[in-house]
Amino acid sequence: MASGRAVAGLVALLAFLQPLQGSFQERRLYEDLMRDYNNLERPVANHSMPVTVFLKVSLQQIIDVDEKNQIVYVNAWLDYTWNDYKLVWDTAEYGNITDVRFPAGKIWKPDVLLYNSVDTNFDSTYQTNMVVYSTGDVHWVPPGIFKISCKIDIQWFPFDEQKCFFKFGSWTYDGYKLDLRPSTGGFDISEYLPNGEWALPLTTVSRNVKFYDCCPEPYPDLTFYLHMRRRTLYYGFNLIMPCILTTLMTLLGFTLPPDAGEKITLQITVLLSICFFLSIVSDMSPPTSEAVPLLGIFFTCCMIVVTASTVFTVYVLNLHYRTP
Repeated sequence: MASGRAVAGLVALLAFLQPLQGSFQERRLYEDLMRDYNNLERPVANHSMPVTVFLKVSLQQIIDVDEKNQIVYVNAWLDYTWNDYKLVWDTAEYGNITDVRFPAGKIWKPDVLLYNSVDTNFDSTYQTNMVVYSTGDVHWVPPGIFKISCKIDIQWFPFDEQKCFFKFGSWTYDGYKLDLRPSTGGFDISEYLPNGEWALPLTTVSRNVKFYDCCPEPYPDLTFYLHMRRRTLYYGFNLIMPCILTTLMTLLGFTLPPDAGEKITLQITVLLSICFFLSIVSDMSPPTSEAVPLLGIFFTCCMIVVTASTVFTVYVLNLHYRTP
């Protein structure tokens, strides 16, 4: 009986000490990894070699496309991967711990920024923890709401397609010190939430190397392209169809007898309605003189037809009421 109680007590003691042992091993691992570690030093054994950083963008949502200010709001996750040879350990010596986490900035991280950002803070990512594996591989996934500049071509609005892009690159490291490359599946849209106004038929990524006038070194960047096509159902039912029906109402004016006082009133009302539709299109379009939107041309033609109809109606009424 006494021996059974002793065994039960020993088991309970071991169960209590096990998490303490694990906590001690993790604390010791952190202390050993951070000993003599400098987060300003690039993680390369040979300083003449570049750090290879892989980047993948996981698109979550196209929040809004501001045509007037030519800004696209996007929710995306940035997926960075690189290897830090100073953060390698033997899992058998540390209680089989395979990965640990560090706050952003505690260890070295690439100074990669979005070049075409128009955010007031420029870098709009949330600084999440970095996951470090026993092999020295570092995995960092900072999410963010990005505001990117995009040249909006309104010539075929609302049957238009837009090509916007994210351009990422190191701000201070040249290509000899940091080699930025796309990860496998560089532009991931598996978790993408479809947008009600824009379809996303195609996404691509390309790596470019640019030489600036200031410096002889190459500067690589990754450009992630969004090929967006506007959905026209909303504009068809809320702008185009009402405008066509309103314009056809001008034919009713010719069927009214000249003595009807509403003959000229109908024409003027239709003309004002077309002007209202045209003002809506003007508010949607950016203030540019490079192109006139197709929908604006359509409304302008409708306005010309209605204006001519109004002028003819006034002329007919003038002939009718003119005294002989």
